[in-house]
Amino acid sequence: MDAQYTLKNLLVQLNTVIVGKPTQIQDCVACLLAGGHLLIDDVPGVGKTTLAHALARSFGLQFSRVQFTSDLMPGDLSGVSVYERGKEAFVFHPGPIFAQVLLADEINRASPKTQSALLEAMEEKQVTIEGETRPLPEPFFVIATQNPLDQVGTYALPESQLDRFLMRISLGYPDRAAERELLAGKDRRGMVVNLPSLLGAGELQQLQALVLQVHAAEPLLDYVQDLVAATRSGQWFLQGLSPRAGIAVVRAAKAQALLNGRNYVAPDDVQAVLPQTIAHRLIPVGDAGRGALEQVRAMLQAVPLP
Repeated sequence: MDAQYTLKNLLVQLNTVIVGKPTQIQDCVACLLAGGHLLIDDVPGVGKTTLAHALARSFGLQFSRVQFTSDLMPGDLSGVSVYERGKEAFVFHPGPIFAQVLLADEINRASPKTQSALLEAMEEKQVTIEGETRPLPEPFFVIATQNPLDQVGTYALPESQLDRFLMRISLGYPDRAAERELLAGKDRRGMVVNLPSLLGAGELQQLQALVLQVHAAEPLLDYVQDLVAATRSGQWFLQGLSPRAGIAVVRAAKAQALLNGRNYVAPDDVQAVLPQTIAHRLIPVGDAGRGALEQVRAMLQAVPLP
């Protein structure tokens, strides 16, 4: 497999479906290559669900979609055991979580109890049902979409669950040229159905192995540590990043470097992924007058390059 050729075709294909958002699409691909879960946070109607469908089809992964609602129960995700007379025994019926890609659509419309049912699956790649632990398919990704919290019927995700998402991105409204293409072009949902799978069995694992082989030099790791230390200084955020978050930044930067055709991480790769990788894990200092994303960008400007 020619990794660079495959990745280039993957990005081109995704950009034919979601037009005018090349940076966000590269972030999504980097997130999956790094083995992380993805949160897409935006208003309804900008293509969040379509992008999740397109990612799963292009990666050639088994796909399952759950529309999260206020009455969704944990068993609706994980599955239940049902007594079958013919077998005179309880038979487990797996839920939609037993897929390689789970699209958790409008995740913040479900109750906190159901949201927390995803935690074990996202972190451990397994679920415990009726006292028995069942492994999930390999690979296993959660792509969740979320509506703004000021909309009716939404619940804020707990910090412990937000921390399980490697990246949070926002698509935003398209520019005028991209919107004209959407207005004049084909139905995007129809295009997704006909997308070919560009990766075969095992090829995603090969790409993920290449991500791990991308070199991060000592000065680069010093830079990441400086950024993590800045979040803990009290100047920018109420509470700093955990070591797990620092590891996530390095993983995401390695995937970004691979997508850029390099076998080493540059400071530009860290800067490109940092806001999407850490802003959802942080609460800005109250008198800063900025949201977490803007605060991360301001911090980036203040921390010197290696």
